[in-house]
This record gives sequence, C-alpha cells and structure tokens, in this order.
Amino acid sequence: MINYDGKRFRPVADGAPEESRVAVYRQQGDLLWGEFLGGRARRGALTGTCAPDGSLDFAYCMVLDDGEVISGHCRSTPQVLEDGRIRLAEVWERFGAHADSGESVIEEIPAH
Repeated sequence: MINYDGKRFRPVADGAPEESRVAVYRQQGDLLWGEFLGGRARRGALTGTCAPDGSLDFAYCMVLDDGEVISGHCRSTPQVLEDGRIRLAEVWERFGAHADSGESVIEEIPAH
C-alpha cells in the first residue's frame, strides 16, 4: 500500500508541474486528510480514505481568493513514476452553485 503521510503534491498541466498550488497529505491507516493552498485557493482541506491499491476517495472544501466557498468529491488513481514519486489522476465533482466536474493530474513534489 502507498503511504501518503507527509507527501506534498502540485498540479501538472500540459506535462509540466505548476508551482501555484501545493497540497500536503497526511495518512493514518486507511484514513487520509490534507490541506492545500495557492492558485485561486486561499485555503482548502480534504478528508477521505486510501484503498489497499493506493487509490483515494475523499471530499474537499476550499475558499477561493474571491471569498467563494467550494466543496466537492474526488477519486484519485496512483501511478508510481520511474523516480519513485507518485502521480495521481483525479476525477472530481464540484457541488452546489459552482457545480462542475472534470479530470486533473497532480504529482508528488520531490523531497529536498
């Protein structure tokens, strides 16, 4: 099983990492939680579970830079890269007045 505890992730667009948003994941057993900020997100949080295959299922909420509050659900599928870092393919759905859905990719930030 993949252990996400303490790992940091950032979005990947067009194959290149973006520096704007950073998420820090925590894990205890199958319980997963984390925080993120940057880009349009002033602050965000997530809580969910990690399956034995490393896939993630979580809810998230965030406050955007314009004060809007967004919430949603995400399922992430891991891929271990050649250098050992984790890439997560995300399928997400946003609820409420800002309803939307889509796919995105985040990638582990190398430890220094």
